[in-house]
Amino acid sequence: MGALAHEHGPTDVDLLDETIPANLIHTIDRHEHREALVSVHQNIRWTYGEFGDRVRDLAKSLMHAGLEKGDRLGLWAPNYAEWTLVQYATAEIGVILVNINPAYRTHELAYALNQSGCRWIIAAPDFKTSNYVDMVAAVSDECPALEHAVFFWTDEWNRLIDGDELVGDEALAERRDSLRPDDPINIQYTSGTTGFPKGATLTHKNILNNGYFTTELQGITHEDRICIPVPFYHCFGMVMGNLGCTSHGATMVIPGDAFEPKAVLDAVQAERCTSLYGVPTMFIAELGHPDFESYDLSSLRTGVMAGSPCPVEVMKQCVDRMNMHDVTICYGMTETSPVSTQTLPDDTLHHRTATVGRAHPHVEIRVADAETGETVERGTTGEFCTRGYSVMTGYWNDPEKTGHAIDEDGWMHTGDLAVMADDGYCNIVGRIKDMVIRGGENIYPREIEEFFHSHDAVEDVQVIGVPDAKYGEELMAWIKLRPGAEATEDELRDFCRGRIAHYKVPRYVKLVEDFPMTVTGKVRKVEMREISIDELGLGAAASTEMA
Repeated sequence: MGALAHEHGPTDVDLLDETIPANLIHTIDRHEHREALVSVHQNIRWTYGEFGDRVRDLAKSLMHAGLEKGDRLGLWAPNYAEWTLVQYATAEIGVILVNINPAYRTHELAYALNQSGCRWIIAAPDFKTSNYVDMVAAVSDECPALEHAVFFWTDEWNRLIDGDELVGDEALAERRDSLRPDDPINIQYTSGTTGFPKGATLTHKNILNNGYFTTELQGITHEDRICIPVPFYHCFGMVMGNLGCTSHGATMVIPGDAFEPKAVLDAVQAERCTSLYGVPTMFIAELGHPDFESYDLSSLRTGVMAGSPCPVEVMKQCVDRMNMHDVTICYGMTETSPVSTQTLPDDTLHHRTATVGRAHPHVEIRVADAETGETVERGTTGEFCTRGYSVMTGYWNDPEKTGHAIDEDGWMHTGDLAVMADDGYCNIVGRIKDMVIRGGENIYPREIEEFFHSHDAVEDVQVIGVPDAKYGEELMAWIKLRPGAEATEDELRDFCRGRIAHYKVPRYVKLVEDFPMTVTGKVRKVEMREISIDELGLGAAASTEMA
């Protein structure tokens, strides 16, 4: 019998046994005059000293407004400097930050606010075609726990960030000192397999350490400047990006409110960024920009590519054309804070381009037989499982779904199919669940299927992922109409727009009489995917080699 697919990450560097605000204080003490944050699109620059003052002022105002430890506050905005102030100010006073996807529409917004029981929401006034002021007003009657809404750059917001003289430093310190590393501090919603998102509940210890080790393994120090074009509402942005920076005294560089390749290239060049984050789709867009060759990216050294499987060729181009010689690949999920495995800068080119690395520090991983739960031998495909400090406390207010995800021994079952090589490096080869990853966004077909069932003309629907050269995967809906009902493919797509997030709207819709079925009556989504690839001419995208 060969070696089992079971690994323990290194433990030579201790876990940070402190809260997020305690860690920030230590960083400010060491790096008060270094730049903490540069928001290029807002023309904002704050040193660590200035950043700490602004965080504490907002924290005092939130305390005076009556927010208590354990209360939930929703944050609904794209990437602004103000997002980071709310992130760290809520952590200062033990208020649980609820990240809300900027693409959410009213249905999804109301669900997140109600499921988490938010007392407050802080939001941008608008973003792209979404008027957040109107949308919050539209759902306020449906959200009985929601007491107050504040919008960036209004008079009320300006008063909040000015601080509150009725709450002094001593009162704030008393609240801060009452917090513990294992206290929940963040809820992040992941698309649900049963039609609604689940709120992964994360502690100070979870996300502070994961951000710290993700950057530690890149060799990040206080001399580094990390360009963060990935959204803050994801762990990628607020944990691996923001907390990764503040735990090392590095600089957070925000190139824009949302991803735009030119803005990223401009920011890297102007701010002399040493590290760049992104999902593969972002790096593909940057490398493909018509003016790419005119940019000076010589300051880049490292970075992180994560969020979805990475085409091997793209990884090689990041090394060769973007000067990211020490770039790393990370793998994980929101429920694990998020990173479980990571490649290292001194790994071989093969390891850094064709695997997702080895176990993270203080993290245990194994590959298990999906049926028996037993650990398989190395080289054998099975379900990737992980346990350790990084595993969430559970899904907010949902012990049943928590029990399905985390077993009695503390193993988080990811649903991803993996192979562990003899040297401990892992490769993700597929998914047990039929989750679709579109440009870094995790989408569960069941949620889209249930939404389509609210259309009067739809009798049944099956949603699958099909390969796409740009996004990795795109959604496709096979729809069976009710007898006598009429609806075109375009009409069915239009039904989605404005009601569910844009990335959940299927790119392809196919009207069918029936679905491929097994002899036991189960829908054969594998066969549906094969048929769709052939009919849509997606063979080239399907054959793209992924890490």
